[in-house]
This record gives sequence, structure tokens and C-alpha cells, in this order.
Amino acid sequence: NREMGALFVDEGFGSLDPESLDAVIEVLRSLQDGGRIVGVISHVEEIKQALPSGITIEGTTGGSVAEIHYPEE
Repeated sequence: NREMGALFVDEGFGSLDPESLDAVIEVLRSLQDGGRIVGVISHVEEIKQALPSGITIEGTTGGSVAEIHYPEE
């Protein structure tokens, strides 16, 4: 039996009502607070604000640019 300490979620949040979105954010935070790695791919501003640490990718005419956001100490 092998335990995986990571969860990656690819979008699907854009169609949620505000209450459901809040519930998802709380679950993701609780997983993160429990020592799990949580990766979320999203364009939903509420998710980006709720989980500010991570990597932002922006497309430019010269290619993609990545910006890393570290956890607040």
C-alpha cells in the first residue's frame, strides 16, 4: 500500500456557484494544511486569490513566461 501526498486538480471551477466554490476552497486548504501538496490549474480569480502560492504562466508574443509565487513566511 502506497500513500500519495499530492493532489492535482485541472479546472472545472468556473461553473460552480459561490457556495460550492467556497466549499471546494476549504477542502483544498484543509488538504494543504494537512501536509498534502495541492496543485490547481485554474483561471478562476477566486481560486487564484485563495491559493496564492504557485506558478503563473502568461503567453506572450515571444513565448510563455512563468512567474513563481512563494508561500508567505
